[in-house]
Amino acid sequence: MRTLEHFPNLVAMFLTRAAEKGDAPFLWHKSQGQWVSRSWAETARQVASLAAGLKAIGLVPGDRVMLVSENRPEWCIADLAIMAAGCITVPTYTTNTERDHAHIIENSGAKAVIVSTAKLAKTLLPAAIRASAAKIVICIEDLRANQAGALEFHPWNRLLADHDTDPASIAATATRDDTACIIYTSGTGGSPRGVMQHHGAILHNVHGCCTIIEEDFGWEDEVFLSFLPLSHAYEHTGGQYFPIGLGAQIYYSEGLDKLAANIEEVRPTLMVVVPRLFEVLRTRISKAVEKQGKLSSYLLGRAQALGAKKAAGKAGLLDKPMDLFLGATLRPKIQQRFGGRIKALVSGGAPLTPEVGTFFEAIGITMLQGYGQTESAPVISCNRPKVGLKMDTVGPPLVETEVRIAEDGEILVRGELVMKGYWRNEAETARVLKDGWLHTGDIGVIDAKGRIQITDRKKDIIVNDKGENVAPQKVEGMLTLQPEIAQAMIFGDRRPYMVAVLVPDPEWTQEWCAREGTVCDFKRLAESSAYRTALGQAVERVNVDLSVTERIRRFVLADEPFAIENEQLTPSLKIRRHVLKAVYGPRLEALYKA
Repeated sequence: MRTLEHFPNLVAMFLTRAAEKGDAPFLWHKSQGQWVSRSWAETARQVASLAAGLKAIGLVPGDRVMLVSENRPEWCIADLAIMAAGCITVPTYTTNTERDHAHIIENSGAKAVIVSTAKLAKTLLPAAIRASAAKIVICIEDLRANQAGALEFHPWNRLLADHDTDPASIAATATRDDTACIIYTSGTGGSPRGVMQHHGAILHNVHGCCTIIEEDFGWEDEVFLSFLPLSHAYEHTGGQYFPIGLGAQIYYSEGLDKLAANIEEVRPTLMVVVPRLFEVLRTRISKAVEKQGKLSSYLLGRAQALGAKKAAGKAGLLDKPMDLFLGATLRPKIQQRFGGRIKALVSGGAPLTPEVGTFFEAIGITMLQGYGQTESAPVISCNRPKVGLKMDTVGPPLVETEVRIAEDGEILVRGELVMKGYWRNEAETARVLKDGWLHTGDIGVIDAKGRIQITDRKKDIIVNDKGENVAPQKVEGMLTLQPEIAQAMIFGDRRPYMVAVLVPDPEWTQEWCAREGTVCDFKRLAESSAYRTALGQAVERVNVDLSVTERIRRFVLADEPFAIENEQLTPSLKIRRHVLKAVYGPRLEALYKA
């Protein structure tokens, strides 16, 4: 059995793998329609050269360097080079506004920024110009800056060429206790806070995840498809350092619109994704199967029914023939859509609706739901086949991770994975870190097999006017499983009953308009009693399975989908309740008066 070595820092882990792998391919990206690879050895040389360049332009250990880029090989190289120079990476989302960038630059005290494209520089540079410390700009692509002004520009290629360095010269002196990066939380409830993740926290996560792969699946030549933004803690650890620990290849996806094609081309063995993507894939797979005819639809229905029985522990010997038949007919076809060699899809970043997990298990795709938060680097636990997959749990804690449930039900975590604190925010640090325990803000229980079950976010729990609690994520998850509803947020704190904001599913809407012979003009549809009745029927289907307290009595239709661009979703696709309440609050309040 292979175990991950004990490394002093993340750069040492990378250099060890690079020395082992040499000229084997490591980082892949699409160029002119073709996948192009960069070897471990070449990547290590570029990391060493950029680290030398950063030192040459005046950066010293402890300096913060902001990184603004889409997922690409240069992201990984920059991150490792920053750490190799003894500096601290400050990753930020490509979707950030100028105001977001200004907050993070000023709060982190970043001395330099690395930006990939001219498009991303448009929102970054105005913030950098006004910043008190950030005067160095390293541009991966040509920015065509006509006037530098107060900023000092350094082209990426020139910096590497002028400081071409052998990887053996890297003196990575960071300890496991030293800060590796400051990752700003995505701000579901307000301004982002900078989480200080130390090298040991991320290495702890990598060790725990590698242990799961080795013990439950076997550690082989792994291939990852990187899709989620690397500025998110989940992808930063799970989509970059976890693969490095495994010595795996990383392919950078071309984006959501090409994700399905990329999966078939790359044939990944592992992928980390968020629940929203699973819900989209579930809908697409179901529709694709339905188009193949009645037999395929019948088999999918039988697979789902059998999956539900397995999840409930009620499958028996009489189900074995159908299980074998599905394993020879339906499942292989669907598995080919995922490249044919996927070991597991790992869900994290937000709660997964159990029915979605059961669906993928039923069609032969192993799905592991993980749990964590940025403050824990970020993985706390993950489902494991050897323990038993149970879709309403997030599995047992990673190795060397302590978890206990407080008297009020809050999940507490202790171990090397726990952050040292929030950057320049002692009050918030003291609020969540007490006696070495991270107070997660999540409510949950631990079952007889040691698996954690999340019941809700402590701060998101809705308390109605009778003092009864409602877990919004559960109800919202059930609403978005309906084909008519794409997104939902429920509301009802200190109110007599629950109401909701609904985003109708666009494909269902098109189909409904075609059946009704009406034009798909959403403003007109929003006023259509027939359209609202159809959506109301979806809500009523959900209400049947809810308690009286949880049921949705009334709803309003959203003006537009919840999106990152309108700041109603975080970059990890979680709804920003405070933003949605500000937009729809008056209309939701009016539902109690009408």
